[in-house]
Amino acid sequence: ADDDPSEPPGTVTSAPPPEVDANSPGLKLAQGATLAPAKVLDIKSVVEDLGGEERREDTNQNVTFALQAEVLFPKDSSKLNPEARSRIQAIADEIKGQNPTTVRVFGFTDNLGSYAHGLTLSKKRAEAVHAQLAGALGSDVTFEVRGYSEDYPIADNTSEEGRRKNRRVEVSFPRGASASERS
Repeated sequence: ADDDPSEPPGTVTSAPPPEVDANSPGLKLAQGATLAPAKVLDIKSVVEDLGGEERREDTNQNVTFALQAEVLFPKDSSKLNPEARSRIQAIADEIKGQNPTTVRVFGFTDNLGSYAHGLTLSKKRAEAVHAQLAGALGSDVTFEVRGYSEDYPIADNTSEEGRRKNRRVEVSFPRGASASERS
C-alpha cells in the first residue's frame, strides 16, 4: 500500500474548459450578444440504498463506493464479518470492469472516542478491505490505503444516524473508457 498523502475521494479537480473562439464564423450571435465562458460540468450521480448502508457515487472521472462500517465490521473492530466478503467481491467485479491501475481504499470513523484511536481503527479497516480487494484483483492494481479518523465527515456527527454514515470505508477508482470509446 502507498503511504504518500493524497486527497480524499471526490476532491479531484475537473478537466479545464474547452477553448471556444467567439469570432468563429460558425457562431452567429444576435446584435451585441456575447458568448459566456466555456465550462466543463462534472456530472455526478449518487445512489444510496434505503438504509444508507451502501452508497455509489459516479462522476465523469471516478467511481466511489462507500460502505458503512456496521455492514463490514463488528463494533470497534477491523475484522471483516462474513457478509462483508460478498459486498467487497461485488465491488472488485465492478473494478475489474473499469480496469483501473490505481484503487483508493480510505477508512473513516465518527467523532466519538479519541482522534488517535479513530485514526488507528480507520486505517486497520481500510487495510482489511484492501486485503480482500487485492486478493480478488491481483497484482496489476496499485492501492492507496489511508485512515482518516473523523476527518471528512459526510453527515452530521451530532446524531447516531449521522455518525453511522461517517463510520465507513470508501473504495474509489478512475472510470474506465466506455464501450463506445474502446471500439
